[in-house]
Amino acid sequence: MAGDGAISKTNLKRILLVLNCLILCIGTTGGPLIIRLYYIHGGKRVWLASWLETAAFPVFFIPLAISYIRRRQSWATTTSDGRSGSPAPRPFRMKPILFIAAVLVGILSGVDNYLYSYGGARLPVSTSSLIIASQLGFTAFFAFLLVKLRLTPYSINSVVLLTLGAAVLALHAGGDRPEGESNRQYILGFVMMVLAAALYGFILPLVELSYNKAKQVMTYSLVMEYQLVMCISATIFCTVGMLINKDFQAIRREAKEFELGEFKYYLVLVWSGILWQCFFLGTIGVIFCASSLTSGIIVSVMLPVTEVLSVIFFKEKFNAEKGVSLFLSLWGFTSYFYGEIKQNKKKNQNQNQNHETEMNGHIIP
Repeated sequence: MAGDGAISKTNLKRILLVLNCLILCIGTTGGPLIIRLYYIHGGKRVWLASWLETAAFPVFFIPLAISYIRRRQSWATTTSDGRSGSPAPRPFRMKPILFIAAVLVGILSGVDNYLYSYGGARLPVSTSSLIIASQLGFTAFFAFLLVKLRLTPYSINSVVLLTLGAAVLALHAGGDRPEGESNRQYILGFVMMVLAAALYGFILPLVELSYNKAKQVMTYSLVMEYQLVMCISATIFCTVGMLINKDFQAIRREAKEFELGEFKYYLVLVWSGILWQCFFLGTIGVIFCASSLTSGIIVSVMLPVTEVLSVIFFKEKFNAEKGVSLFLSLWGFTSYFYGEIKQNKKKNQNQNQNHETEMNGHIIP
């Protein structure tokens, strides 16, 4: 029976991993595309675009409320049966150390949102996505330092290839500069996007470190609480920036001047919040079910999809440098996943051998 429980728990975690991977894929492709849609049709507020990346946090109250009701019902059942003398469950279970960690990560996320939004205002999606792929290298480096992640030759090769892919773009910086934008603005956007990739590469292992140091059992509902606090902190940070920049007063005026119309302007804002929330929820969910590096890999894996969609919808140029960068990125993905398959196969073989050894030990006196 205990074995069956362990199996069901493993299966549940796999289902959550697949679900969060799908959510992350939607956010990874949809987020950059919709923020670019906002900019190319007249949107100019960088702090507003940053704020939208986490402003949809109230949606988390729905699954958290459902989780609390289920825990409350389970507690009431066990209490009425006389099987439990435990106190009633609380709506929020985060301990202070995890709460503080979520706040700090949230502030860093707010900074990263601004860096990304600034770069997104200056660069085509096809370029910014290729630059963001370099975050995998930063993720691997910081994961090695913070959570002692063991790097294999395949993962190291993957990181090197993805970093080279971003470097190829840097050699031809300005080659796909949007019309009417100065070379200085383009380069500044390029630098801000690289900084956004570096900071995000630091944030992912930091989240994983927070889970490891939480001093309480991490459940998926607790992960959502962490995400909620993180998003609230990031939103407050960006709200301060919006107040200083007077973005709230400019929203109505910008909506009237939006090229696609006022209604579609607000529609873009709403969907931006939803898609970016998918990105953040998927990210921390994958970290909970797997690791920070796996989360970084999935973000990078969706690069070709984002590339193709940006060329189709926004008619962006796809020059030779982008082709080389994309090839190196795909090579890096293949290298990483091949290494993961080999490592999992070896791990399963070792587990089977150990199991056989234990069985033989029981049979032979």
